[in-house]
Amino acid sequence: MRRRTRAAPAAGLAGSLLKEVLAEPGRLPESLASFALRHLGPGAGPSVARLREAHPEADAAALRALVVTRGRRAVTAEGAFVGGPFLLLIPVAFCGALLTQVRTVLEIAAVDGRDPADPQRGAELLVLQGVYGDTETARAALDPAGTRPGSEAGRGRLAAFRDLIVRMARLLGLVTPDDRAGRWVRVGRWALLGAVFLVGLVAPLVWLPYMAVGYYRGTTRLTDRATVFYAGSPDPRSSRGVRLDPVLARAGLKAVGSVVLPSVALFLVIVTDIRIAGGRWPVVGIVLTTSCLVSGGWWLWRHVRRRSRHGHRNP
Repeated sequence: MRRRTRAAPAAGLAGSLLKEVLAEPGRLPESLASFALRHLGPGAGPSVARLREAHPEADAAALRALVVTRGRRAVTAEGAFVGGPFLLLIPVAFCGALLTQVRTVLEIAAVDGRDPADPQRGAELLVLQGVYGDTETARAALDPAGTRPGSEAGRGRLAAFRDLIVRMARLLGLVTPDDRAGRWVRVGRWALLGAVFLVGLVAPLVWLPYMAVGYYRGTTRLTDRATVFYAGSPDPRSSRGVRLDPVLARAGLKAVGSVVLPSVALFLVIVTDIRIAGGRWPVVGIVLTTSCLVSGGWWLWRHVRRRSRHGHRNP
């Protein structure tokens, strides 16, 4: 039986989406919705039809749960593409995850009998993402002849690029305003992010569980809203928290391995008392840099190889 994956198609389109949104960073949500309808909408219906054929006993609720589960896992796996030494690849990873999230929403709509390629799905998507409050306003924003936001050309490319990354993170649900959280809770979250970033510079795969949990939660919130929107009520089987999902478990194990490698290397440096020019710090720097590149490069090689293999299986 041929194994199907959903991450590979989104990964292949991520670069194209990034080029499109970079042309108009201020229209990221609208560009994403239009791009997804063109490239993912036509395939969402047949994908649900294949899933229905594979599970003929499943009713609409069960079919929707299957769509949500595999979509959430695909987005979570896409989140693993963000690693310490590969920070420049964050925009591509975010685009791939956004497309996988959107495809899941389109498939939820298809389960409800709606046409995933209908332009109305784009307006509904913008509402579900919290970009607009109603579909009429969202539909007007998607109109190519509609009003465009002001140009960001005068702000500088670096500032525009940074804002684009933040907008992507917000759409993915990785960054959400939480007015109910206290001051110290917010400080603690930023401190944790800073600690993960610093450790990730030495042990890059530490990013995996951190980002995977964020993707998991963000996608769960989006699919919950989509389920209520299209089905009229939340799915009681939907996960409200982060469970021990296989993708999360694998990310955790890889993160542990990423920490072990530099730790063992540093231990050997201390035990053998290796020095360069009479000092130990140059050796420590070389060891940490090498272990970072080895662990990150090994993971990236396996990740790209797996995607390539899945791509051949799903032309």
